[in-house]
Amino acid sequence: MRFLRRNGTATEDTPDAEAAEGAESVESHNRGYTPGKGRATPSRREAEGKRRGPIAPPPRTTREAMKRNKELRKSNPQSKEEARAKRQERQARMAAGDERYLLPRDKGPVKAYVRDLVDSRRNLLGLFMPLAVLVFIALLVPYPAIQQYATLLCTLLLLGMVVEGFMSGRRIAKLAREKFPKETINGRSIGWYAFVRASQVRKLRMPKPRVKPGDAVN
Repeated sequence: MRFLRRNGTATEDTPDAEAAEGAESVESHNRGYTPGKGRATPSRREAEGKRRGPIAPPPRTTREAMKRNKELRKSNPQSKEEARAKRQERQARMAAGDERYLLPRDKGPVKAYVRDLVDSRRNLLGLFMPLAVLVFIALLVPYPAIQQYATLLCTLLLLGMVVEGFMSGRRIAKLAREKFPKETINGRSIGWYAFVRASQVRKLRMPKPRVKPGDAVN
């Protein structure tokens, strides 16, 4: 009977011991285990995007872009003044010949030398734009004789400009090769650059001339 009682006692105590052990194992498991989130951790860019809000899609038309820029200027009045100041500064530095602000076609010591050669002489090509204005005015005059004389004069001047531009381009390309023997100089490109420069009114040339007509260019 004692054996049975002892055995029975052991049999009765066994479920309580197993329950206690199970509770301890669950508690220890809960302390050392961190359950998963069930989703991927968002990146830093996604988190910043959520804080800043949704990004507006790019404008699909020019009209929409202009409308959006107008709204931005209204929301930030100083941006218009700042943009104007930056534009004026950029124009001033470009006119002064600052390499950082020049267009790609005007950059480099070779182009600067070509500009000086063109600006140091008075060219017939400088009358190109005034000639275009003269032709326009002549077409408005209701006298055929005046129109004929104006057309003949303009034709002769245009022929003289073409000849002068060709000869001046060859001369300038030769001088540029002698000045910069290590540079690869394309005669047609330099000649056309000089032609366009010479055909502009002196006051409207960009960058502004650094030399006066008659100055020696070394």
